[in-house]
Amino acid sequence: MRNQMSPSMFVLVYLILVLNGQSITTIAKARSNVRIVYLGEKPRDDPKLIQDSHHDMLATVVGSKEIASGLMVYSYKHGFSGFAAKLTESQAQQLAELPGVVHVIPNSLHKLQTTRSWDFLGLSPQSPNNILHNSKMGDGVIIGVFDTGIWPESKSFGDDGLGPVPSRWKGICISGDKFNATTNCNKKIIGARSYIDGFLAEYGQPLNSSRDREYLSPRDANGHGTHTASTAGGSFVGNVSFRGLATGTVRGGAPRARLAIYKVCWNILGGQCAAADMLKAFDDAIHDGVDVLSLSIGSSIPLFSDVDERDGIATGSFHAVARGIAVVCGAANDGPSAYTVHNTAPWILSVAASTTDRAFPTPITLGNNKTLLGQALFTGKEIDFTGLVYPESTGLDSTAGSCEALKLDKTSVAGNVVLCFTSMARQISFIASTVVQEAGGVGLIVAKHPRDILTSCVADFPCIEVDYEIGTQILFYIRNPLVKLSPTKTIVGMPVSPKVAYFSSRGPSSIAPAILKPEHEIREFWNFSYQALLDSIMGLCLLLVWERRMEQGYFLQCM
Repeated sequence: MRNQMSPSMFVLVYLILVLNGQSITTIAKARSNVRIVYLGEKPRDDPKLIQDSHHDMLATVVGSKEIASGLMVYSYKHGFSGFAAKLTESQAQQLAELPGVVHVIPNSLHKLQTTRSWDFLGLSPQSPNNILHNSKMGDGVIIGVFDTGIWPESKSFGDDGLGPVPSRWKGICISGDKFNATTNCNKKIIGARSYIDGFLAEYGQPLNSSRDREYLSPRDANGHGTHTASTAGGSFVGNVSFRGLATGTVRGGAPRARLAIYKVCWNILGGQCAAADMLKAFDDAIHDGVDVLSLSIGSSIPLFSDVDERDGIATGSFHAVARGIAVVCGAANDGPSAYTVHNTAPWILSVAASTTDRAFPTPITLGNNKTLLGQALFTGKEIDFTGLVYPESTGLDSTAGSCEALKLDKTSVAGNVVLCFTSMARQISFIASTVVQEAGGVGLIVAKHPRDILTSCVADFPCIEVDYEIGTQILFYIRNPLVKLSPTKTIVGMPVSPKVAYFSSRGPSSIAPAILKPEHEIREFWNFSYQALLDSIMGLCLLLVWERRMEQGYFLQCM
């Protein structure tokens, strides 16, 4: 067991956002001959002896140490004991019956799950008395990130002002395709490894045989890992915006923390992560000396038991937490239905996505000079008064005005703005705007149920989202149609209470409803002590970031 961390150490609990608005938490169960033989806690501290014992055990089933060496994929010897190997069903069964074998785990394939957020949480660097400064902005903390790798050239990973790498760090940077350990690692990125053997055993093809570009190294070809790493521990980068919107200083929750990158997910079929690779990353991360582990990787509903042979994340995280490492996982993006939360093992901190106090109002001015406000990320030139079109249905077809099934007459749409309605959640604005643009339209207004995720459309094409009430007002006006679309503005500090985002998965746990997941709403009395919190919870400094002060207490939300 590691020594308890000092109360001033900042352990990150952070919001996992998906910039493209897509869910990233589905698991596809693989049927292959790769199996993980899990032996539980390691019996001794000598990694070489543990590895040799794994080869000996495998040799008793396959016939010789030479054959065992060729079948071995990984030996887990630092944080726990076990190995991954290429096995027939019969061999896997024989191993499962040997003394000391806890169970044999299939090598399942998992799939992947801002400038304002941290200030909104009350963690402004300008305030000298908040928990961000009390924790020295995470200085000395090492955050391990399991994801798709990292793009080291990003300014978020600069090491200006950072001191030497902590002397307790045992990890390494490994060079590879388009990644140079000497130049791409620094005092911010202090570790970088990649794990692919478990995935390739399932994929059965060369890495770049598909259209998806990948790098056989810690370099990120997907972008998701770079995003999560910068959200957790990115350095300060000033004057950042999205096409001029949301201008500010971007940074991670612990801007002075160090990052250790463990690339376990690969840019194939949307992002694939093998259980055998993740368990090896857990094994190495425990040895390397990380303080926190961040995983934006999930499983599917229905969930199996946390101690079931199918859940490699629960198994690896158990051994990490037992050694004083906080493990933070995404709750998933399968909301708003109940019982959709993933990563529900009680030793994992499951975090949900939250709304903020920032909005992007976009004026829609009708021909009668009435101005309505929608939401968009439109930074192009103003669309002056032009025609407004609603595609009406004819005959038995009732879908013409539906955003997901637009049927447009190019003659009537060319040079005009199109209004459509939808009941679907994600990416509809992007898809519909492409259809409108191809038909010669100059803008799109999407009427939909209010949700917390906003879609950016192609280039500077204006697609403005409104609720059904405003959409209906526009529809009533459309008999004498003229409309003007103005560029988006940014508003921060809206007097609204934070809430769990619409798309974020909800609890309770489908395995054990009595276990409250995700840990996103905790209330304490007004005399809440940060020092008491930092000294509690298994001796770890788990920071529950406060989002809003109430008149008679604190409202806390783990993000």
